[in-house]
Amino acid sequence: MKTIGIGFIGAGDIANLHAEAIHDLKGAKLIGLWNRTPEKAKSKAEQFGCRSYGSVKELLADAAIDAVFVLTNMETHCEYTIQAAQAGKHVLVEKPAASNSAQLEQMQVAVQNAGVQCMPVHNYIYEPGIERAKSMIVDGKLGDIVQFYMMYNIHHADEIRARYPGVIRQILTHHSYTMLYLAGEPKMVSCFKNTVDDSIAPQENVAMANIQMQNGSLSHICASFANDDHSGDPWTCIIKVIGTKGSTRYSYRDFVINHRNGAHSQTYENYPESIKNTATYFINRVVRLGEEPLSSLQDAITCQKIIEACELSSEKGIHVNLSN
Repeated sequence: MKTIGIGFIGAGDIANLHAEAIHDLKGAKLIGLWNRTPEKAKSKAEQFGCRSYGSVKELLADAAIDAVFVLTNMETHCEYTIQAAQAGKHVLVEKPAASNSAQLEQMQVAVQNAGVQCMPVHNYIYEPGIERAKSMIVDGKLGDIVQFYMMYNIHHADEIRARYPGVIRQILTHHSYTMLYLAGEPKMVSCFKNTVDDSIAPQENVAMANIQMQNGSLSHICASFANDDHSGDPWTCIIKVIGTKGSTRYSYRDFVINHRNGAHSQTYENYPESIKNTATYFINRVVRLGEEPLSSLQDAITCQKIIEACELSSEKGIHVNLSN
C-alpha cells in the first residue's frame, strides 16, 4: 500500500488531533509542517516527529507530500487552499472553510482546474451515530423528516471566547453543514443573537436560528459560549432528527471523560474522535480511492450562505430568503 504523505499548513491546537489520526493510520505519514511562528513550527515538528519548512512554498514543492491540511486562521484558508491545489496537492481545509462565499467559489474553481480534491472539515458527519442517522433517513426508516434540532451549550473561558469569532461563525457553521447533511436544503432563515457581558468581547456568545427547509420541514439551531447546561439530559451538544415514522438522537453526553480538553471543562470524546474520523476518511477514501467527501466545497458554499443569512437576519431583524 502506497504511503500517503501529508503536510500541515498551520500547527495550532487542532493540528494535535490531525497528527494523532495520521500517526495511528496505516499507510499515512506526516512529512512536515509550516507555521507562521518558526519557534512553534520547530516545537510542533519535534512533537509530531516530522520536519518543519521555512515557507509554504517550500512545503508545497516537496514531492513526498500528496495532500495538505490547511489548519491556519479562517482568513488565510482561501489563499493556502488555492496555492496547494495549484501545486497538485489534495486539500483538507479546516472550518469555516473561508471567510465568505466568494472565496469558497474561488477555491472551488482552483480545485476543479487542478483536478484535485478539496474536503472541508465538516467533522460531525463523520461520526458513526450521524452516519447511521443518515442511512436511516435515506432508507426511509424515519419517514418524512419533520423537524431537525442542533443545540450547543458549552461555557468558554473569557480569554478563549475573546479570541474566537462569535458563535454564529464558530459554532453554527457546524450546525449548518450537519443540517444540510441530514435535513436538506434551507429556504428561509430567521436568527437572533445576544452578547452576554460585552465588556469581555463584543462578538455574540449566544445565537439561535429558525430555518424553514425547501421540503417544508423546520430546523432549529442554537449555540452558546455563555453557559453550560447542568440540567438532566443536558443540551451540551445534541442533535435530533424527528420524522413521521421515527426519530434519532446524537449527544456529546454519551461519552464523557472527566478531564479538561482545550476550551471544554470535560473531554467530550465524540469531538476529538470526529476530527480523527474526518482525517481518516480524507486519507483513505478521498485521497487513496478518489471518492467524494461526504460534505463538499459546494456544501461549504451553501453553509456559508446560511451563516451570512443568520448574520443579516440578526442585524436587520428580518427573515432572509435563500431561494432568491
